[in-house]
Amino acid sequence: MTTEEKIHHQLATNPIILYMKGIPSNPQCGFSGKAVNILNATRIPFSYVNVLEAPFIREKLPKISHWPTYPQLFVNAELIGGCDILEELSNNGSLLTILQSALPEKTTTHDESISKAEAEELVLIGIPNAKVIIEGAGCDLTVTVISEQFSDLSLVKKQQLVMATLKEPLGSGKLHALSVKAYTPEEWQTLSENSTAGLLQIKI
Repeated sequence: MTTEEKIHHQLATNPIILYMKGIPSNPQCGFSGKAVNILNATRIPFSYVNVLEAPFIREKLPKISHWPTYPQLFVNAELIGGCDILEELSNNGSLLTILQSALPEKTTTHDESISKAEAEELVLIGIPNAKVIIEGAGCDLTVTVISEQFSDLSLVKKQQLVMATLKEPLGSGKLHALSVKAYTPEEWQTLSENSTAGLLQIKI
């Protein structure tokens, strides 16, 4: 792979990439340091190339970008500019919009939420042979679990046992709100249909 091909590959595979002197945690020139600070302030992640450790890229890139100095910021393989331009774009509020255009689009679909079948499977892995009833939709579910494992456990311990089985979707955001009802088989038999005993509402 030639140096030019390597540069084009870097631009194609890194939506936001900064060619700079040094690394973000230790810039080797004031302009690169200022550019890093501006980008860090947006809280949008970016890739970088230390041209001091890549002399062939340092020499070749200005001929491709038609920009003679460093740093150089590219977004979606297009040159945005150096430190002064980044500062101007930051001050007028347009830099954030430019950077956001390079982020992958997020769609709000049921694929981002845990399904009832997936939730039931996770509960049964953690609490085998339980009876599981799941109500609700999307990322807001009510999970009722009936199991002999709850015998001699306090209400809090029962709820913690159920929530532990759903730790992954709670942590990833697939499950934002969870209501837990945990009963022994004996407790389940004695409860009326409208009983709210054993309910814990968690908003995350």
